[in-house]
Amino acid sequence: MKIIKRNGSEVVFDITKIITAITKANDVVDENIRMTPMQIRRIAESVVLSCERLGRSPSVEEVQDLVEHQIMAHGAFEVAKAYITYRYTRALVRQSNTTDDKILSLIECNNEEAKQENSNKNPVVNSTQRDYMAGEVSRDLTNRILLPKDIVDAHEEGIIHFHDSDYYAQHMHNCDLVNLEDMLQNGTVITGTLIERPHSFATACNIATQIVAQVASNQYGGQSISLAHLAPFVQVSREKIHKDIDRECEDLGITLTAEEKHKLAESRIKSEIRRGVQTIQYQVVTLLTTNGQAPFVTVFMYLNEAKNEQEKKDLAMIIEEVLEQRHRGVKNEEGVWVTPAFPKLIYVLEEDNIEEGTPYYYLTKLAAKCTARRMVPDYISEKKMLELKVDKNGEGHCYTCMGCRSFLTPYVDPETNEPKYYGRFNQGVVTINLPDVALSSGGNLEKFWKIFDERLELCHRALMCRHNRLKGTLSDAAPILWQYGACARLKKGEPIDKLLYGGYSTISLGYAGLYECVKYMTGKSHTDPSATPFALEVMDFLNEACRKWKSQHNIDFSLYGTPLESTTYKFAKCLQKRFGVIPGVTDKGYITNSYHVHVSEEINAFDKLKFEAQFQHLSPGGAISYIEVPNMQDNLEAVLEVMKFIYDNIIYAELNTKSDYCQKCGWDGEIEIREDQDGKLIWTCPKCGNTDQDTMNVARRTCGYIGTQYWNQGRTQEIKERVMHL
Repeated sequence: MKIIKRNGSEVVFDITKIITAITKANDVVDENIRMTPMQIRRIAESVVLSCERLGRSPSVEEVQDLVEHQIMAHGAFEVAKAYITYRYTRALVRQSNTTDDKILSLIECNNEEAKQENSNKNPVVNSTQRDYMAGEVSRDLTNRILLPKDIVDAHEEGIIHFHDSDYYAQHMHNCDLVNLEDMLQNGTVITGTLIERPHSFATACNIATQIVAQVASNQYGGQSISLAHLAPFVQVSREKIHKDIDRECEDLGITLTAEEKHKLAESRIKSEIRRGVQTIQYQVVTLLTTNGQAPFVTVFMYLNEAKNEQEKKDLAMIIEEVLEQRHRGVKNEEGVWVTPAFPKLIYVLEEDNIEEGTPYYYLTKLAAKCTARRMVPDYISEKKMLELKVDKNGEGHCYTCMGCRSFLTPYVDPETNEPKYYGRFNQGVVTINLPDVALSSGGNLEKFWKIFDERLELCHRALMCRHNRLKGTLSDAAPILWQYGACARLKKGEPIDKLLYGGYSTISLGYAGLYECVKYMTGKSHTDPSATPFALEVMDFLNEACRKWKSQHNIDFSLYGTPLESTTYKFAKCLQKRFGVIPGVTDKGYITNSYHVHVSEEINAFDKLKFEAQFQHLSPGGAISYIEVPNMQDNLEAVLEVMKFIYDNIIYAELNTKSDYCQKCGWDGEIEIREDQDGKLIWTCPKCGNTDQDTMNVARRTCGYIGTQYWNQGRTQEIKERVMHL
């Protein structure tokens, strides 16, 4: 068994340290009330047993809490008092400098929490360490100065989660839909250099990747771009190529028929599309932004975004090439084709590609083939979005999420009365821990709603802190975003305030652990017909809070199905600390993401998607559903059936398969999760027994994105316990 120290490093659990600490407290009380060495030993052993039952590495604070409890359980109250006094004195000393130890442990690469905080950040490289170091300083400023104490305390106790507090000191927002069309068609500026409208598709792709990198360096969330914004430049290249062919023919004295010229031009166009798409794929994969990671970028593939039939055909060629290259993968350091994490791909299922015989069904079959091997693309249903994402003019719209799952709400520009999505953004997220609300109520319904209301007001104040932190930000803070088209074309020195109101941007109330909340309050899973109404009532309560705040502030508060990554472990630990281990509720190292069916619950793919669809609709600020599937590369018909079901039933869904490789023995099957002798979950090659994560390529879906840098123990347990749905 191991223990996590205060600086985040993980060390072997040593029972003698507990015995020594209790003995020191024991020695300072009167001799006639001291405990015997045997009693001290029993207390230490009881603490060890309690830690082992957690099924994960406890923190120092958790161990000390258990020690206090056991001393008092033995009736040695004076010893307990001495022990508590010592803890308090040491805490005061530590508070004099809250960041040094963490920063030093980051530099020395022995901070276990940092290693597993983000499954797409490599904590060993200098750029990531620099970002983490800056984050620790920012978090310290945030906790001590910038946020109200009750919000900080609630965050530390896992009652709420104030997302991305390591970026809060700066005036930065969460995620956005990049207005790539405006930036390419009207030009932009990157680091003081004017970038004019590109004269070829290949150049447009190159500029797009530079825009992606710049945007990622000026925010902390995900971004999305649309291939439809690149499609017009295929025609630009086509016209240029036709002129080149005419000139070449004249120079060589050759005469070609119109058909021959057309074939030659189209061949060259396809080659240019191949190069352009390769630029996007390889630059996104290899770029490191200033926060030490590849840009969290999503590429949207929606045929009906094209403005005319020729543009639609050109867009189809781009989509085909993107899918072909992603199906192939990228080569790792051993030269083996593996699954990259980015860019994330989203493919829209629509009328002219969903059924065999429709013009673009060949793309859908290629998408299925790619998903079966590389886990992307994910799928958006045009049919369901047009039905459910309706603006004030009564028109439905289909558009991409920002990053992995954060959706904008429908918006009509008051100046033009036209719908607008690209250029909009999210101000930030605060998540409520629903199981904590339930457990705090003790199962009493009246108390549950009262506590729920109090916690939501806490979230409301925390979200207003986020909003007010952005309010007054000058466009100069991030010119690529606010001055040069990614989000707006504001003047230099102009505040971004007008973009924060009236629905132009959103701000998100996140929620997590609906399953555990319902399980505790009703004794049943929220999939049980008798418990589902309560789950929906909880969702309505959350949405009503957002409506009330929106009316109060003219800010578009929106309910968001939180994609917990490392926070799932934090919430689970906090629940165990506050309420103990409760079977079916707090007995895991994780809690369930948003509204999802519990990962261990047996349910088939179609029932899961149908059930979760109702919760997606009630999560307008963002949601995604998934099904867990085995290797589907030889069963593409089943993948296509799932895709058709998605089209008819749910806004946004994905299929999770496995895509792993062991560099030591060449195994390309599933890398397994096993327990070591200390009870820690470790990734293990089933062929050669390799447990060195640096010599494996493992890709798993964790929160909408594919993760490739491993996960904390809570998330690893969640991945291990996932059941197949197909």
